[in-house]
Amino acid sequence: MKEVCVVVPVGPAETGASPLFERLQLLPESWQLVLVFCRQSELLLSQLKLPDHAETITATRGRAQQMNAGAEHADARYLWFIHADSMLECGHVSLLQHALADKSDRLLCFELAFSGDGSGPMSVNALGANLRTRWLGVPFGDQAFCISAELFKRVGGYPEDLPYGEDHVLVWQLRLAGIAVSMLKAPLVTSASKYKARGWLRLTCLYQWYWVKQAAPYAARLLMKKVLRR
Repeated sequence: MKEVCVVVPVGPAETGASPLFERLQLLPESWQLVLVFCRQSELLLSQLKLPDHAETITATRGRAQQMNAGAEHADARYLWFIHADSMLECGHVSLLQHALADKSDRLLCFELAFSGDGSGPMSVNALGANLRTRWLGVPFGDQAFCISAELFKRVGGYPEDLPYGEDHVLVWQLRLAGIAVSMLKAPLVTSASKYKARGWLRLTCLYQWYWVKQAAPYAARLLMKKVLRR
């Protein structure tokens, strides 16, 4: 069994220019690397130059479905889910290795930062996401979740019946199960191109509405659970 399995979902919107693909060589060869394609993205496989130890599988289209399939395929103690539009650095690997030595019972994630391919004050969005993670313990999937395979399976993995927010709901399920969240002090840069395509203000407001609406019942359950413990 490997120590870490890196799971990368590859959807139909990804291209060979996605930031992560050219940086997969930074991952230790001793780690398992699984790229999960769907039928609509399989053609991209012929365009990619992947590390020799990379494994590729195909699953039902959908980020939740593909990440769950990668987790099911994995043979490792920990699962590290990274989106294809994220920019991996050597420092992320070493920091995660140190964190797993003493925080292996938590959900680990990185600080969020955005690349310059978006529009609007993306630093505000990044600040908001990092404060939400630090104060409320609610990160989003762009922050590259790492969790033990046992804990992931215990809460049932990513929910596959949602129109959005599968990463968000996974966090709440973990929180309700008593699993703490730790944000590692290193920014993980991710693409902001969708903000340019759809408009910064419109998409920012939409995302805030989505996460507040989705979080409300889980936050109420978590608060009630804490009250009953007193």
